[in-house]
Amino acid sequence: MADAFARALVEEATKKAGLVWLTVPGQPAQAVWHIWHEGAGYVVGGGIEQPLPDLASAAAVTVTVPSKDKGGRLITWLAKPSLMEPGTPEWDSSAAALHAKRLNPPDGERQPQRWAEQSQIWRLEPTGAVAEQPGEMPDSSGAAVPVPTKATTRGPLPFVIGRRARRRR
Repeated sequence: MADAFARALVEEATKKAGLVWLTVPGQPAQAVWHIWHEGAGYVVGGGIEQPLPDLASAAAVTVTVPSKDKGGRLITWLAKPSLMEPGTPEWDSSAAALHAKRLNPPDGERQPQRWAEQSQIWRLEPTGAVAEQPGEMPDSSGAAVPVPTKATTRGPLPFVIGRRARRRR
């Protein structure tokens, strides 16, 4: 029963999420746009599309799905990434589904052809393992330590007409 619940939660949460966080071992998590199609997640990257983590070097990838309403982690599942080869029926099916969901393609209906030439489509097949789910979340936030930088705040904002002045105490 718990496995069926986890499978259903993985599918429904991933279908509804606008993006997921992919974590390849040894690399930081990266947010990517995706779709859920035929029982797996699909991402497209490379060329002028979104950058993807190094999926070719990973035997398994961690997929963290945020909640649609609150934005916090809802479920984290493990996936086996596999590269779709252009011209195969699997690639054609996934490219058509991705193309239908892609907003504002720069080249319109030619987009799948450009993907075949310049980009890669990856299938993220659920392995069945769930690392985090409701009721079994870690105590830590999972936030990464900010990267050291020389950037500083610029000081007080300049005077703007129409902005209400704050009272000093």
